[in-house]
Amino acid sequence: MNDVPERSRLAPRPIYRPDVDAAAEQVFGRPDDVDGSFGPRTAPPDHRPVHVGPPDAVLAEAFGRPDGAGESLQRGPESVAAPENPSPADPWRDPAAPVHLGAPAQAAPASAPLPDAPKLTVRDVLLGERIERKALAVLAALALGIGLVGGFVAVAATSDRGALTSGRVTLSQSGSDEVPASRIAEVADAVLPSVVSIQVSRGDQSGTGSGVVVDGAGYIVTNNHVISMAAAEPGAAGSAGDAAIRVTFSDGTKVPAQIVGRDTKTDLAVLKTDAANLTVARLGESDDVQVGQDVVAVGSPLGLSKTVTRGIVSALDRPVRLTGEGTDTDAVIDAVQTDAAINPGNSGGPLIDMDGRVIGINSAIRSQSGGSVGLGFAIPIDDVTTVVQELIRTGVVHHPEIGVNARTVVNDATSGAEVANVQAGSPAEQAGIVEGDVIVKVGDRTVGSSDELVVAVHEQAVGQEVPVQLIRSGRTVDLRVTPTSD
Repeated sequence: MNDVPERSRLAPRPIYRPDVDAAAEQVFGRPDDVDGSFGPRTAPPDHRPVHVGPPDAVLAEAFGRPDGAGESLQRGPESVAAPENPSPADPWRDPAAPVHLGAPAQAAPASAPLPDAPKLTVRDVLLGERIERKALAVLAALALGIGLVGGFVAVAATSDRGALTSGRVTLSQSGSDEVPASRIAEVADAVLPSVVSIQVSRGDQSGTGSGVVVDGAGYIVTNNHVISMAAAEPGAAGSAGDAAIRVTFSDGTKVPAQIVGRDTKTDLAVLKTDAANLTVARLGESDDVQVGQDVVAVGSPLGLSKTVTRGIVSALDRPVRLTGEGTDTDAVIDAVQTDAAINPGNSGGPLIDMDGRVIGINSAIRSQSGGSVGLGFAIPIDDVTTVVQELIRTGVVHHPEIGVNARTVVNDATSGAEVANVQAGSPAEQAGIVEGDVIVKVGDRTVGSSDELVVAVHEQAVGQEVPVQLIRSGRTVDLRVTPTSD
């Protein structure tokens, strides 16, 4: 037995029965004789059964089924029997009959044929036989005479207008020996004999350029990148076969040439030929060159020799780096900028002032398309004279160096050439220049980029001390450096 006491149980809750109103009970309550949920079905006291009688005869005929139709409500088409003896159609009695023509009541008699009409003559047509034949002949002769005379007059008046060609036209020209030639024409006429076209070949490679005669002994100045192909060492890549340099003068004479010397740091070279009776170009001075003055470029652009273009000096002292593709040129020049048209092939040709003096050697262009856009650069004539004279004398040229590599830096504080590294034992190291210094001035020339630093150093003399100004940790430092030869 489980000792747990039984839980107390609650009695069931009484059913809630609301009070029913006597009126509602009389309406909705069960009748007195009904005990269950539903009472028996009884008909109302006034109910009468529905009896279906026969339809009306008229309605049965209209809406009833025909005899033999069965259960279907559809009535088939009634056939109409054709009459046994149909009467012929009478159009006179039928209003819908079409209209048509019948046969004539009596045939028309045949008409007799007409005789042929007589043929008309020209006299009948024009004059109607009212003029005699003799008068007609006189009128015809008169008309013929008038026509002949008018024809001759018309031919004489329009003989030169009806044809596209004429033997009577003679064009006239006017000229005078007293008309002065333009200044450009005079300069070109004086300089062209001293300008040459240069062709260089080595194996299956070739190139063209320009040059200018600077000495009657046969010395010609040109760019290093024009002839560097011929100066390559035998057996080098792309050097199959012997190199050849040929020079073509303005009169068409072609002679071979040899390399006297070349300078990769200024992109200049000197050739030597055995030609005689040469026209030597006049050399000017860089101090006389001014921005805006008229200049003429002469050379062989795209192989077209003796080409002359005109422009002005656009700028001076423009540092430009020259790196000819496929050559050993690595130069920075302090260029004369010009808008005279310069194209590939002009390299090595002269830039000339209006006095016929050479003020530069055309060396480079700057263009996104590869053609002339008015940005040409020439090596200043003072630099050309110094380098060429040294090459003719010794065959080599040495340049001053201080022993630093730099990169251009531009910021809010300053712009200049930041020293990337200093060569051990170089003049820069001996002067105390260290990496990170920003050189802003060399001698009297302000330095705003790495290319300007190269140009400024090359302007100095080997072995002569030069002041150098730099920025170090935000402070200006002045040092003195003695360049050495490269």
